[in-house]
Amino acid sequence: MSPKRKQNDEFVNTWSSEAFCGESMQPAELGWGTHERNWPRDGREYGFGCGAAIFLDRPGAATRVRSWAPAEGQFHGWLITHGEAISIPDYLTVREKGKAVYRPTCHYAYHPCDDAVLSLHEFAGNGWRFPPEQRLLREEIDAGFDELGVLLMGHKKNAYWYGSQLSIKETRRRCPHNNATSLQVNAPFMAGIVWALTNPQAGIVEPDELDYQTILNITTPYLGKVVGAYTDWTPLAGRGLLFPEEMDRSDPWQFLNFRVD
Repeated sequence: MSPKRKQNDEFVNTWSSEAFCGESMQPAELGWGTHERNWPRDGREYGFGCGAAIFLDRPGAATRVRSWAPAEGQFHGWLITHGEAISIPDYLTVREKGKAVYRPTCHYAYHPCDDAVLSLHEFAGNGWRFPPEQRLLREEIDAGFDELGVLLMGHKKNAYWYGSQLSIKETRRRCPHNNATSLQVNAPFMAGIVWALTNPQAGIVEPDELDYQTILNITTPYLGKVVGAYTDWTPLAGRGLLFPEEMDRSDPWQFLNFRVD
């Protein structure tokens, strides 16, 4: 949080406003699981590549999904495109005789800081016109934290969240002149450089192929609280109370149930 609120024609964010706007205008992309039985009304297949993902005929900034995190609880986030939403389901695909028999659905659910939410609304409302002024929140932040993790759903214990809860106070103690968003990104970036320096003959590798234990050993001191939490939440929680909604109650983990719009 910052005491100086967003102004008209200004994009305020805790990281690159240009990069966020660029990502938000790309199609909403997600890994498409083999359990899915409700094809999205605006869903499209690529027709090339690994076949693990689909995209929607709408930008990520216009696509919200339901999710959950330990401190925030249930929330609506934006389905912004991210590479790991495709690479993770690709790596976890099980094939028999060349046919995918198991693959999880995987997607991003991003909720930025308050002023970035206002900025995104203004950006979309202005027909995707990038505002003339941008402001990076850093030294002026006086409170708040970033909650960044993965929510694993659909198993015997329902759902499990694992990730980092990093406050601005802890960020400044560990790495001055950063905010929680930048430190959660830069710590693994630094770890990747260390890994590359110690593995100079490895060639080109994807992030998913790095030795996770080495990466975590370097990054964990910079991630604040590393938390694991079970939850009984599903995307059907609190649904259908005001008006009838399109849902698949026979399987709460259908992507149909996660979509807000």
